[in-house]
Amino acid sequence: MIEIGKTHTLKVIKHVDFGVYLEGDTLEEILLPERYLPDDVNTWEVGQSLEVFIYLDSEDRTIATTEVPLAEVGECAYLSVVEKSEFGSFLDWGLMKDLLAPFKEQRIPMDVGRSYVVYIYLDKTNRIAASSLLSRYLDEQNEDIFQLGAEVDLLIASRSDLGYKAVINGTHLGLIHNNEIVRPISMGDEFKGYIGAAREDGRINLTLQKPAGELRGELAEKIIAYLEQNGGSSNLTDKSPPTDINAVFHVSKSNYKKALGKLYKARKITLENGRIMLSDKGR
Repeated sequence: MIEIGKTHTLKVIKHVDFGVYLEGDTLEEILLPERYLPDDVNTWEVGQSLEVFIYLDSEDRTIATTEVPLAEVGECAYLSVVEKSEFGSFLDWGLMKDLLAPFKEQRIPMDVGRSYVVYIYLDKTNRIAASSLLSRYLDEQNEDIFQLGAEVDLLIASRSDLGYKAVINGTHLGLIHNNEIVRPISMGDEFKGYIGAAREDGRINLTLQKPAGELRGELAEKIIAYLEQNGGSSNLTDKSPPTDINAVFHVSKSNYKKALGKLYKARKITLENGRIMLSDKGR
């Protein structure tokens, strides 16, 4: 079934002066306007298939385009505001027709020139719209979907006194607490993260560090490599400020100290005059 706000592969069924019509399933014929036709004539002959995005035009007619949106219905994206109107804010999402975020769907007022993480949805009239009220559309409860320590894709969505809220795998919302922030973070950042310890209320904690055992093994290797690249020594010891450690290794001071302890016990490093030295066994 063809869905508004999704990409489909459809066959050309006839030509007209202003474009071509594509097979439309329950939506009948769908117009692909001439301005969107590929340069290669062979790709839009009758019977040929084209990958197109389906949406409604300003007159609520079903239209196809070969333009590729930055996100589809049911997905989240970090989009910039290009215009405001009496209905809401318009976002650039990669198509000629900008995407409306109605005022009632804005967590905070959206201003021109700024960017926001939004969820793309279909309104009651089947028009594609955007919302920054992510908790309306994304689940904040784990419900045993994510296991402790599982690697997930994160999209940083908002900031609070507690930390950063992030979209998890495009389906859930979780929180990176301030004490888990071991690297610079900005709105719209996308990177890997990990499911943290369970919360009593069922909501999802996130961490930017791998599970302790796996992290320490990987971190120990990074420390050895860092020492090798810096003449066999470093002034980053277990006494160094957390910010200095984080700037180099993007981990907490606690995990760094544990990794150093592991290397010291294995006699791969020594401590001399307030510095870490690579031992012969560590080379």
